Amino acid sequence: MGDFPEEIAANLDRADESLQAARILLEEGFSDSAASRAYYAVFYAASSLLLNEGLEYGRHSGVIAAVHHRFVKTGRLDTEFGKDLNWLFELRNIGDYGATRHVPRDDAVKALEAADRFCRAVRALLKTP
Repeated sequence: MGDFPEEIAANLDRADESLQAARILLEEGFSDSAASRAYYAVFYAASSLLLNEGLEYGRHSGVIAAVHHRFVKTGRLDTEFGKDLNWLFELRNIGDYGATRHVPRDDAVKALEAADRFCRAVRALLKTP
């Protein structure tokens, strides 16, 4: 797993934990927080993917741009994953900073499904269970 095996594994663990937290939050009716956790699951998984390539980014925008450049545009990840990543980032901004806007429950459900698919795709690329 690249030059950062411990960091990659730690990010994958955080992705799994964020998915689990998103499920719990959704069940309890916290759509904003569930959507945010779904995004973070994808962010951690994406960070693992980039670390596997020897790349580290300190900003969300850098991670998102690098995933598009290195994985979506090259066909290593389907374009749907790139769209999901962008949408989840937008939802996270609404959930965390929306003031008067909130993430509808249906969107939070879709966010969790998209995050789960993204994380599975990353694990397949990294060849980890």
